[in-house]
Amino acid sequence: MFSLERWEEIFDTIRKNKLRTFLTGVSVASGIFILVILLGVSTGMQNGVQSQFQRDAANRISVWTGVTSVEYKGLNPGRRIQLKNRDYDLADRKYQDQLEYKSALYRIWGGLINYKNESGNYRVEGVLPDYQFLESATLTDGRYINYSDNDEYRKVAVIGKKVYNDLFKDKKSAVNKFIEIRGVLFKVIGVYTDPGGEREEARVFVPLKTSQKVFGAGEDLGGLAFTLPQEKNFDQAVKTSQEFTAKLAKQLKESHTIAPEDESAIRISNSLENMKTVYDMMRNIRLFFWFVGIATILAGVVGVSNIMLIIVKERTKEIGIRKALGAQPLSVIGMILHESVFVTTIAGFFGLLLGMLLLEFVGPMVETDFISNPTVNFQVAITTVIILIFAGAIAGFFPAWKAARIKPIVALRDE
Repeated sequence: MFSLERWEEIFDTIRKNKLRTFLTGVSVASGIFILVILLGVSTGMQNGVQSQFQRDAANRISVWTGVTSVEYKGLNPGRRIQLKNRDYDLADRKYQDQLEYKSALYRIWGGLINYKNESGNYRVEGVLPDYQFLESATLTDGRYINYSDNDEYRKVAVIGKKVYNDLFKDKKSAVNKFIEIRGVLFKVIGVYTDPGGEREEARVFVPLKTSQKVFGAGEDLGGLAFTLPQEKNFDQAVKTSQEFTAKLAKQLKESHTIAPEDESAIRISNSLENMKTVYDMMRNIRLFFWFVGIATILAGVVGVSNIMLIIVKERTKEIGIRKALGAQPLSVIGMILHESVFVTTIAGFFGLLLGMLLLEFVGPMVETDFISNPTVNFQVAITTVIILIFAGAIAGFFPAWKAARIKPIVALRDE
């Protein structure tokens, strides 16, 4: 029979172990919680980036111009390059078999538009019919510009939803109504929405030839836009678009007498190439988040391992009796491993559940330009569970190995 002092020592040891176990569990739970939140944020960032790319066609190639920065063939740097109709026509003829959608465009940045007593300044763009698909515009009323509108210089317009909301206060259909663009009447033939939101919907599209004639542009263009057919393999699609971009840049530089190495005169944006760059960066961020989360979990694992060492020390005599009665080393190892895995799994599941609940309820409310609906999918949750079990096994292995090597006669003498 133990004395009162001995019982107090025993209960004190239990209380200490409980506190250590609790703190260790908190460490493991926080590690899993941080990992889940970080992975959810990385998914939200990926969703945000994808929504940014969805504003235009995913494989869009855009061309605009600047000024030359290199002297070439006797021509001084500083020349402003102006795209012409012939640049678009040549690209259309030369690459027609490689193109999916195509359009030249002419922009008027400060277009005053009036309808009855309402007015506002909006971006007016002269475009070709394919531009609807280059911009991922969806019609909510009427139709888009067609080639007859362009060839016959019709004064027709397709307006964005924001323009419609600002000018048509009565909310009646705008189709077949007339708006005034810089003093010229245009007939509204359609209203569109755009994934990019109000900024992209604050525009008015008119036929390209009409805009050039009415607004005195002559043969001038503001830019070119193309898409290539979709390909199943993303890397191959990027390679194809890069090859097309290189050929197009060479053609335009030759047409405008620009040095091959001049990067400022002809500027080409390749959305697939930009997407690949961003996705590579997102993958690196995701790997960094995994590293941070796992490092936090490992800190908890070290704590669990230390707890197991203490438990092994305090149960030395018990382990010695078990071995004296015939317990095999593997059964001793299994006993310690079970306890270690149990502690890490329970604590880890708590952290996992807390993190997923937070993302479930708070995630849908997170909507910024670069983070949208952060979530963690089922596959990631399963991966986290596997990490938990593996971490528990690692935490208990060395204490279990030490326990298995205890000699019964030494253990029975232990005080």
